Amino acid sequence: MIYQRACDIVTDEVFLELDGFLPDSHLFLKLEGMNPAGSVKLKSALGMVEDAERNGVLWPGGRIVESSSGSLGIALSVIAAARGYHFTCVTDPNISPQSLALIQALGAEVVQVTRRDDNGGYLGTRIARIREMTEADPGLVWLNQYANPANAQAHARRTATSILKNIGHVDVLLVGAGTTGTLMGCTRHFRTYSPWTRIVAVDTTGSVTFGGPPGPRYIPGLGTSRRPELCRPDRVDEVVLVDEPDAVRMCRRLAREHGLPVGGSTGSVLAALESIADRIPAGSRVVALSPDMGDRYIRTIYDDMWVADTFGTGVLEAPGAQPVAV
Repeated sequence: MIYQRACDIVTDEVFLELDGFLPDSHLFLKLEGMNPAGSVKLKSALGMVEDAERNGVLWPGGRIVESSSGSLGIALSVIAAARGYHFTCVTDPNISPQSLALIQALGAEVVQVTRRDDNGGYLGTRIARIREMTEADPGLVWLNQYANPANAQAHARRTATSILKNIGHVDVLLVGAGTTGTLMGCTRHFRTYSPWTRIVAVDTTGSVTFGGPPGPRYIPGLGTSRRPELCRPDRVDEVVLVDEPDAVRMCRRLAREHGLPVGGSTGSVLAALESIADRIPAGSRVVALSPDMGDRYIRTIYDDMWVADTFGTGVLEAPGAQPVAV
């Protein structure tokens, strides 16, 4: 296929069947990293930018600001470069060096906050910085991925639709929760067109999205230090919290055993699946979302020194404990 702009290349129909991961069931991993932005966030970014364009909020030469720990910042940088916008990404120290370098290579401006918010994360600080920036400069357009309905709608229209089109009957769907745009978009579509599907939200220990106690987190992707306005916890059937060391173990295992280096969010989703595997009936068809690939985590998740310094040397040696379902 021939496209006119890089940001229009949305690969939404790539699935990998992971044999042997679930006993007596079929697991399909939806690979979302096969696009120029390298993650599922390209669909979120396109949905929000196109919505702003339709509503006359954003026009050629416009200036966008958004909070991101990596993937959405890259996606918006790709779109801004292709469509002629100026983009400022407000981020924090948890962004991977590769993601930071790529955002800058794409021509975006980066503002990095360093102070943790009251819940031990950086999201509150990033949003506070954006509010200061938009108050001082009304011409800045804040897309606000945490509250923008266009974020979730993009995944109802694309991600969820693609799953049912390509896989058909789905017994269990596992989706990681960051802004919850992907999660809420999928629940909206599945509740209408596949109401029997059990939807499992996967979050990180230390995230407050689903009411858990706050704590420090080091891997970007899942989790928040304030509940996103998009989040509707009652729309999922189960929430599984995963400790970050278990996500790291799963990422490294997937790379060694399946030749598939993935990002931390995917590691969390598959660690969550492993923890509930004994409750999945034989013969089930299970879909798990893989938001991005592992190339941006080479100097973190796949770096022995970083892992040992961050989580201890035991993470490199021992099998992970079971995640806690809540």
